[in-house]
Amino acid sequence: MTRCAVNHTGWHAPHAENDLRVGGSFLTRMEAKDGSFGFDFGGVYDEVRTNELISYTMGDGRKVSISFNSQENDTKIIETFEAESSHSIEMQEAGWQAILNNFKKYCEAVDEN
Repeated sequence: MTRCAVNHTGWHAPHAENDLRVGGSFLTRMEAKDGSFGFDFGGVYDEVRTNELISYTMGDGRKVSISFNSQENDTKIIETFEAESSHSIEMQEAGWQAILNNFKKYCEAVDEN
């Protein structure tokens, strides 16, 4: 999680905890690499279906759902989230997409080894 949980090259995730089961929790520490800002991102898993679906409630009560759909030799990931009000939806979508892109790069690198 620490390798792909960030959405910008100026950020990193120095610590992460993950208990991927219904009722389990996760916590990722997100920080600017220059140390100027940081926050904890966490929540509780509501539904976990292996290779199909992960849904969770974030610490502020918003919901996220991630579905994994097999398509021949690939997997299509669809992530839906409840937006928060302090940033534009476009900015939030770009942030979530950047994290998914990092996850894709990580999985492809692991697959090559």
